[in-house]
Amino acid sequence: MTFTAASSDGFMLTPSGALYAFSRKTPDPSESALQALLTRDRSLDMAAWSAADSQALVVLPIALESGWVQPLRRPLQGPDARLDDFLPPVIASLSGERRAVLASDGGFCLGRAGVNQDEADTLCAAAADYSDFAARQARRGWHGASRYVAFHLDPEFLLPSHAFLPFWVDEAGYWLIVMGEPLLNNPALVELLWGIKQAGARFRVQG
Repeated sequence: MTFTAASSDGFMLTPSGALYAFSRKTPDPSESALQALLTRDRSLDMAAWSAADSQALVVLPIALESGWVQPLRRPLQGPDARLDDFLPPVIASLSGERRAVLASDGGFCLGRAGVNQDEADTLCAAAADYSDFAARQARRGWHGASRYVAFHLDPEFLLPSHAFLPFWVDEAGYWLIVMGEPLLNNPALVELLWGIKQAGARFRVQG
């Protein structure tokens, strides 16, 4: 029997789909439909996804073609650990040096791996500055500043020393800061967003 989307036990975001779906504070209908895949403690089949978002059937063909969604051979269970325990190993796996920080867009340190608290606080303050900078540029009509920020120690720009990745969950802003090679094509990125989405108001920092 050939495995197809129609015969799958559900759907899940890919890392590129997660980057796309959570890239803006106010998601459009297709982004909202993709975010709906992370609203339960288990992956969703087509019926459950359609019940969670009416645009699911419309979005599915585009999402499959774009590589934003993958069909599953078996259901997946969402993260069930406390965020304090869950965050360090997950964000560490997104860094080639296993050094990473998760910040709110207001500059609070929400999680860290491989760095001490002073370094983490400094990086979180920098993330808050970039949030302010991006907001100013958006008011001037340039939205490119709201994307990714990378710093390089070598003039060839081959590998960043620090990379800042902004994303939004339920209109709350976050920055993932990774040292060394960013390993974003990694299921851990989906786990991170799923864990934050599941935690909801318990994890959200209000600005």
